[in-house]
Amino acid sequence: MKSEKIEDRLGRSPRDLRISVTDRCNFRCRYCMPREAFGEGFQFLPRSEILSFEEIFRVARLFHGLGVEKIRLTGGEPLLRRDLPVLVGKLSAIPGVELVATTNGSLLAEMAAELAGAGLSRVTVSLDSLDEEAFRRMNDVDFSVATVMEGIEAAARAGLTPIKVNSVVKRGINEHTVVNFARFFKGSGHIPRFIEYMDVGTTNGWRMDEVVTGAEIVEMIHAEMPIEPVESEYRGEVAKRWRYRDGGGEIGVITSVTQAFCGDCTRARLSADGKIYTCLFAVNGTDLRLPLREGASDEELSEIIRRVWSAREDRYSEIRSSETEGARRIEMSYIGG
Repeated sequence: MKSEKIEDRLGRSPRDLRISVTDRCNFRCRYCMPREAFGEGFQFLPRSEILSFEEIFRVARLFHGLGVEKIRLTGGEPLLRRDLPVLVGKLSAIPGVELVATTNGSLLAEMAAELAGAGLSRVTVSLDSLDEEAFRRMNDVDFSVATVMEGIEAAARAGLTPIKVNSVVKRGINEHTVVNFARFFKGSGHIPRFIEYMDVGTTNGWRMDEVVTGAEIVEMIHAEMPIEPVESEYRGEVAKRWRYRDGGGEIGVITSVTQAFCGDCTRARLSADGKIYTCLFAVNGTDLRLPLREGASDEELSEIIRRVWSAREDRYSEIRSSETEGARRIEMSYIGG
C-alpha cells in the first residue's frame, strides 16, 4: 500500500501508532494504575468492547497507508491479551512496518520465543529499579526484580533486541538507585532509559516536587560514568540519547515534564476499545469501533483518521502550567505509555 502524506496543524506527520490491546494489568504501579483507583471492584472493559485482532489489523493497515512506519503494542500489560502472538503474526505481515511491544516483563520469559517467531522485532521492558524494595514499592503487587530479569534474558535469546529497559524515576522512591541501574546495564547491549515521573491521567496524585529531572539524572550518572550527548536518530525520538565516553553503550532520558518534545511528536494512539487519541495527555478520543462494526469502508475509516490527525494541535507538555493541573486526562493504562 502506497503511503499518503498527511500533517497536523503543526506540520507533524504520523510515524508511530501505539495500540493498546488490553486495559488490564497485573501490576499496580503508583504512577499508572494506583491501587486506590484500580483495586477491588474496578470495572475493566468487557470483552465485547475490546477490538478484535481483525479490527486492530484493519486499523493498523489504514494507519500504515497514511504514513505510519512503526507499531507498538501496549496495554495495560499487552502480554495479558490472550493469543497475542496471533495478532503479532497478522501485524508483522504489513510490509515495511517495525513491530515492537512494551511490557512489564512478568510474562516475557514464557512468551518471548513465540512472539519473536510470530514476527515481533524487539521489546521495551519496564523495570523501575533493580533494588528489590524500591521495585516492589513501585509495582505495588510485591513482584520481584528476578522475574523481570528472566524475561529480559529470554527476550535477548529470542533476538528481540536491542532491548530498552525503562525506569520511571520518582523522588523518594527510587532516585537513589539510578546510578546502579545504569551501571548494571552498561556494556550489556541493552539500553536503560530514565523517564521523568509524568502527570498522565488524574489518579496518580502527581506533584512536581516528586519529579526527578532529566538534568539531575544525567548529572548523577555522569559523575560516576562520564557520558556525552548523541544526536537523535529521527524526528520525534522521545529519548535524549547519551553515550558513555569509554564506549560502554548508551542511555536514554525522557524529559516530557522539564524539556518538552511536543513539537516533534509523531505518535497516534489506539485504545483497546477502538478510540483514536492524538496525545498521551488527551481528554477525548475519536471512536473507530462503531464505524468498524457498522460496515464502514476503508476509505471512510481513513477519512476519519485523516480528519482527526489534520485537526491535531496537541502540545500539552509545552503548555503545562497551573492552568492545566486540574484538567481531566485519560489514564495511561487505557492508552499505553
